[in-house]
Amino acid sequence: MASLKDMRVRIASTKATQKITKAMQMVAASRLRRAQQAAEAARPYADKMGAVISNIASAAAGSPGAPALLAGTGRDQAHLLLVCTGERGLSGAFNSSIVRLARERAQALIAQGKEVKFFCVGRKGYEQLRRLFDKQIVEHLDLRSVRQLGFVNAEDIAKKVLARFDNGEFDVCTLFYAQFKSVIAQIPTAQQIIPLVVEEKAANAPTTSYEYEPEEDELLSGLLPRNIAVQIFRALLENNASFYGAQMSSMDNATRNAGEMIRKQTQIYNRTRQAQITKELIEIISGAEAV
Repeated sequence: MASLKDMRVRIASTKATQKITKAMQMVAASRLRRAQQAAEAARPYADKMGAVISNIASAAAGSPGAPALLAGTGRDQAHLLLVCTGERGLSGAFNSSIVRLARERAQALIAQGKEVKFFCVGRKGYEQLRRLFDKQIVEHLDLRSVRQLGFVNAEDIAKKVLARFDNGEFDVCTLFYAQFKSVIAQIPTAQQIIPLVVEEKAANAPTTSYEYEPEEDELLSGLLPRNIAVQIFRALLENNASFYGAQMSSMDNATRNAGEMIRKQTQIYNRTRQAQITKELIEIISGAEAV
């Protein structure tokens, strides 16, 4: 059995850990609000841009001059998985859930005889994926030095992805991230961004005819690359909010668990101390009677 001194040290250590987890929870809570507002503000723009491009793309679909970002390469052999995760841990299953979704997609594609490549954005995803797919990781981008995410960060990633597409390194690109729902719910999401997936209109949906100036193909050649950057930016913002939400929830659980451990350790300490005092009293009384 541990001595009273060891128990005191253990209780003090647990209390110190509880203070750290409580502080981390408060920091995550303070940063979550701003991150959530940024993610929610980006959603309408990203959704509307996707809808506008889909509308234009539906008119240009099948056109001989349709951009490759819309029409594709004509093949479905090489897949690039753009996996966006966090730079830090202590956030529950936030990082591992995104990686799990990407890993399952990669294994399914490999089973079909497809070629799979990874573009990792974020340190945690890279560290997990390289254990199984080290040779398939073609690029890793670390955003630890970025204090506040901006559109320029998404543009930089989009340029790297588009350069690889122009060089014929892949045929399909899928973006992986966590969509923020609430503090306790972050949904791992896979979104194909190359070639663009044009949503089909419902049969009873009203149809509107538009005339474009310049022509659809020319419009799409400028809009499609920007849309990729917009969708990546949205994913980064969603991930940022999801990370702080997951960390806040995880640190709250850790603080509660530490409190429960302190309660149990204190209870054991008090019982042990009481038993030791009782033992000493018995020894004193026994010695007095012997005299």
